[in-house]
Amino acid sequence: MSSKGGTALSRRSYRLASDADNPKVTGIVNEKLLSDYLQHVFPASGKQGPASAAYRKSLTFQDLGAHLEKLLAEDNVTEDSRDQIEGCLGPLTVVLDHSSGFEGLLFVDDDLLGVIGHSNFSSIRATTCVYKGKWVYEVLVSSQGLMQIGWCTLNCRFNQEEGVGDTPDSYAYDGNRVRKWNVTTTNYGKSWAAGDIVSCLIDLDEGTITFCLNGQSLGVAFSNIKTGPGVAYFPAISLSFKESVAFNFGSRPLRYPVEGYLPLQSPPTTDLIKANRLLGYLKTVLSTSIDTQEEKLVERDSGTWQIQGDPTILVTLAHIFNHFAPLMCKVYLVEDVLMNFLLSILEGGGSVDEHPLIQQLLDLFWLLMEDHEVNECLKQLMMSLLRAYRFSPIIPDLGFQIHYLRLTTAILRHEKSRKYLLSNVLFDVLRSVVFFYIKTPLRVKEAGLDELIPTTWWPTRFDKEGKDERDTCEETAEERLRRRAYERGCHRLKKRIEVVEELQVQILRLMLNNKDKGTGEASRYIFLNKFRKFLQENASNRGNPTVLCPPEYMVCFIHRLITAIRSYWDEGKRKSPGSISSEDAYVPPQLFYNGKVDYFDLQRLGGLLSHLKKTLKDDLAAKANIIIDPAEIQASSMDDLDEDEETGAAQRPSGAVAMGGALARPSWLSSPTLGRANRFLSTAAVSLMTPRRPLAPPEKVKVRTLAVEQRTEEDIEGSHGNDGLLLGRPLEEPDQPITEKSLLEILDGVVMMYNLSVHQQLGKMVVVSDDVHEYAVALKDTEEKIARCPSRRLDILEELQKSQKVFAEKLNHLSRRLAWINATIYSKEKMLDVYWLLRVCIRTIEHSDSTGSLFAFMPEFYLNVAMNSYSALKNYFSPSNCMEELPGYEETLTQLAAILAKHFADPRIVGTDIKDSLMQALASYVCYPQSLRAVERIPEEQRMAMMRNLLAPYEQRPWAQTNWILVRLWRGCGFGYRYTRLPHLLKTKPEDANLPSLQKPCPSLLLQRHMAELLSQDKDMAASFLNSVLNQLNWAFSEFIGMIQEIQQAAERPERNFVDTRQLKVCATCFDLSVSLLRVLEMTITLVPEIFLDWTRPSAELLLRRLAQLLNQVLNRVTAERNLFDRVVNLRLPGLESVDHYPILVAVTGILVRILVDSDKHGGLDPVCNMTSYCVCPAHHY
Repeated sequence: MSSKGGTALSRRSYRLASDADNPKVTGIVNEKLLSDYLQHVFPASGKQGPASAAYRKSLTFQDLGAHLEKLLAEDNVTEDSRDQIEGCLGPLTVVLDHSSGFEGLLFVDDDLLGVIGHSNFSSIRATTCVYKGKWVYEVLVSSQGLMQIGWCTLNCRFNQEEGVGDTPDSYAYDGNRVRKWNVTTTNYGKSWAAGDIVSCLIDLDEGTITFCLNGQSLGVAFSNIKTGPGVAYFPAISLSFKESVAFNFGSRPLRYPVEGYLPLQSPPTTDLIKANRLLGYLKTVLSTSIDTQEEKLVERDSGTWQIQGDPTILVTLAHIFNHFAPLMCKVYLVEDVLMNFLLSILEGGGSVDEHPLIQQLLDLFWLLMEDHEVNECLKQLMMSLLRAYRFSPIIPDLGFQIHYLRLTTAILRHEKSRKYLLSNVLFDVLRSVVFFYIKTPLRVKEAGLDELIPTTWWPTRFDKEGKDERDTCEETAEERLRRRAYERGCHRLKKRIEVVEELQVQILRLMLNNKDKGTGEASRYIFLNKFRKFLQENASNRGNPTVLCPPEYMVCFIHRLITAIRSYWDEGKRKSPGSISSEDAYVPPQLFYNGKVDYFDLQRLGGLLSHLKKTLKDDLAAKANIIIDPAEIQASSMDDLDEDEETGAAQRPSGAVAMGGALARPSWLSSPTLGRANRFLSTAAVSLMTPRRPLAPPEKVKVRTLAVEQRTEEDIEGSHGNDGLLLGRPLEEPDQPITEKSLLEILDGVVMMYNLSVHQQLGKMVVVSDDVHEYAVALKDTEEKIARCPSRRLDILEELQKSQKVFAEKLNHLSRRLAWINATIYSKEKMLDVYWLLRVCIRTIEHSDSTGSLFAFMPEFYLNVAMNSYSALKNYFSPSNCMEELPGYEETLTQLAAILAKHFADPRIVGTDIKDSLMQALASYVCYPQSLRAVERIPEEQRMAMMRNLLAPYEQRPWAQTNWILVRLWRGCGFGYRYTRLPHLLKTKPEDANLPSLQKPCPSLLLQRHMAELLSQDKDMAASFLNSVLNQLNWAFSEFIGMIQEIQQAAERPERNFVDTRQLKVCATCFDLSVSLLRVLEMTITLVPEIFLDWTRPSAELLLRRLAQLLNQVLNRVTAERNLFDRVVNLRLPGLESVDHYPILVAVTGILVRILVDSDKHGGLDPVCNMTSYCVCPAHHY
């Protein structure tokens, strides 16, 4: 048999030879019936003429091989190869020129067709040029940023600033800026998006260049281009940092072929004809059965065909596959012949289960093809499917996406194929996460959204701050009709998207199948190990965007994964009633310290893992029966030193070393299928970079611990007393089955995924909703101006009406796009997923906290996800979905409040970043009435502990955050401290909706009472707390005065000097800090006046004197006429809007009033009166 590597006698050829030795032994089929069958399957071609009579003689397996060879020999027609077509020069296989045809820094895929920009503006051309005729190539756009795609001559010289289209003999289309380039630039075409296909056409006979976007011509871009002797054009591209594309010069079928234009690489015409002929034979076998009783051939439905062991049929198929199998290793034939055939099987509709033929065909492939052939065929088939899915245009019914996902599902239903693909292709070569992505259309009309959502709607009523007022009672009848029609359209769209999502979940459920153990390791455990490596690549390369999975893919992937996990979890609950349901899911704490799950180098709450193993080894032994090997502690310490050295080397200015670590990892931004970017191109050097040292294997405990890719089902699930992943259960953890242990690790990975990029992407997509709001405000403002416009000013009216039309068109577009985003990202179901994840994190934190010192082993990302998921629910999903309607919302809010209150000052947490995050989350929590009430609902002991931590001395800690929390507990109770807009700004600009707005006050009397109790009972703590507040006030106000002096000096210089915006921001921050510290003093003296006024306290007089001095300093600087403060305020500098007399003077006044009111109760009226007079008349003392 002729194979890819040469001619060899394979097991398949050996089987055919042995069959041919016994031509008359054909089972129960007689010789005549066999001959009729073979003549039916392999009919003689009409090309054979009179000689065809010989073929009508009896045909047996003995002469079938020669017969088939003659039939296929007819297909050896003269191909229209590039050798016979004038006008093209270069290698027959067209790729990117990675040896000399590039400029800048680039990553190029192994197939030399995908490229990523890695510098300011990198350029590269192909290896082949054209000088005559009509030619076309396609570019698959993987990112929608700054790129210039087109043609250039060999004489073009590019650099980091000038690329394709910036030189005289180069021509380019830029869909990011919607322009065409040839030295000069003009508007042209449409904007492109990730997932689009750009066709680049050149007609050298007419001298024109044209571009198409997803098969639609954008018109002639350039005419009268330079042609003639010595002029030839190369396909070329220039792209900026992180942008990526993949080229198709003809190695695969063009997605949008153009009549009259040839691809630069000729298709394999002879092989294509052979493959189609062999496929026709195969179809005939599938649709023909042999009736041995009646001794005749019977036509049958090929869809019900099954392998039943009939030797006649199997030997016939073996002859077909002897020629068909080698062809199915070629990407062009797999995509053009095999994939289209398999897709045609599913065209009848119905569920995938109703089409068993694909399963039978895959059985046939594994039976009759060599292993290397079926492996390559499946790999190329999945690559073609993924490419087709990702780069299919969006149509109203999402038909293309559904079609390709159905075939993917059918293939993965085949157990042996699924396991091979999981083990070798889906995460290693392909970016299988793409299958779970639903791209957002950039061009609404082409996606058919105007058909699905014919009526658009957006908010039209706004409050004084420009926020949407969602009171449907005030809607007009017309507004109500529009809104309801829009909601119906959104519902139709959501139903169609749900069909795609359901198919994606089916694919994941197949990958998570753990019952298919008949042919080796179950699919779930293969998936789990690949999934963990996928997380490692994304966690370990967060600084290198070229190797990360795009966050928009992660968002879709995490939702499908949550759905699949929960369905398997609840199935397990039904089979094992003693386990917990997915509603109560959590990750048990032993996963964090028993070494069974690799968290790579992610930070733990207690610091480095090696440090925790040394310091907490006794606790591990006592609480979890885990003994750390001393040799491992030493090895991990040495590994930390190696990491430090490596980090230092990466920080040195060596570009090659710094970027080498990424090259062995999948490149998510380049080719839409191949995941490797092993070639790093630089104009300074071209080389394969040295891969970085692999990450350390999982830490060893006194059990068998393996690297991720070596783990088996027993290592994960455990058996015969081995707890698997749950080794080392602490006494505090209930001895109750949770679920299958593999699901626990996948759940842990889902939490990590959310932390890596999902939350960030959720925040980015809100921009569309913000744009709708801004345009709606602008449209309403324009309509009001039109209503007020005098009838005589037709010129103004015309301009306003133009603006009105532009705003309305933009809103029509954005409201439809927002409907898509709400359906795919911010739907009620997606909100419930994020809410479930929040509750998983809360329960996991609570269980881990109960282990005492072992809590330090928990990865930081659990706390981050708990805080961020709550923030997403509050800020990103609302108001499209109401957070208050979530099940158990108040209880969840209280649980999160207890976590924040306890852990923001937890000594077991050492990371400064996570501490700051906890503090900020608590500060945000006490700003809003609902979450503040949740804080008040936690047990009193926890509330008192929280307040005690907040009142600890401010030195050596992030005191500013602590102070803001105390201020927010007080806002609404202080003197003149109930405003939501800064009063001095309202006086000057009462109608300005863009003025900064403050959160509506929601003071907590309960927490104020706790503060009063603590300060009155613990005199030492009260004195140290107030001394630290006074120290920080002195510092903050002094810094503020120093900075406004510098600002004033800069403003008085005769030359025009602009004050640094950063300096203005710091100045405003110091002022705000001073005001907030004064408010804390006001709060303290109101709640516990005896601290200052009870002279039996040894520190009272000293504190009162210090307070008087500081108040005097503030008043002296702020109240004097025409002083420095006045002059800076009157400058009205942008960034200093909050700096004014009012905020600081009312705070000082509040303190003085409270001292006067409370002084007579403590018998200290005379000293207090002296102090207040000293403060009110400071000028008298100078």
